[in-house]
Amino acid sequence: MIYDSSIRKSLDEYVKRRIREIPSEIRQSPPNVRQIWKCHDEEDFLYGYYVGKIEEGTLHFLLKATRASAGGFVDTFEIRGIIESYREQLKTSIRAGLSVK
Repeated sequence: MIYDSSIRKSLDEYVKRRIREIPSEIRQSPPNVRQIWKCHDEEDFLYGYYVGKIEEGTLHFLLKATRASAGGFVDTFEIRGIIESYREQLKTSIRAGLSVK
């Protein structure tokens, strides 16, 4: 559990910042990601991709913030839940990136 409210607030800000960066990342990515990865739906693929990327970055962020080992204090399910709480913002950000591509 993340008990420290300042760390939780910082974590939320980190996730929001990463979501805001997604449209520009998508614009800079190679075209036709769906064809490269043989996906039927590019938006769903990118959603899973960015949830994973944000989760990875969040773990790194928490480890630096708490200076702790991953085994004791970081619950990956809690992190996934935090990221999923921004599901609509994440999807909107991905759509914005795909619309100009």
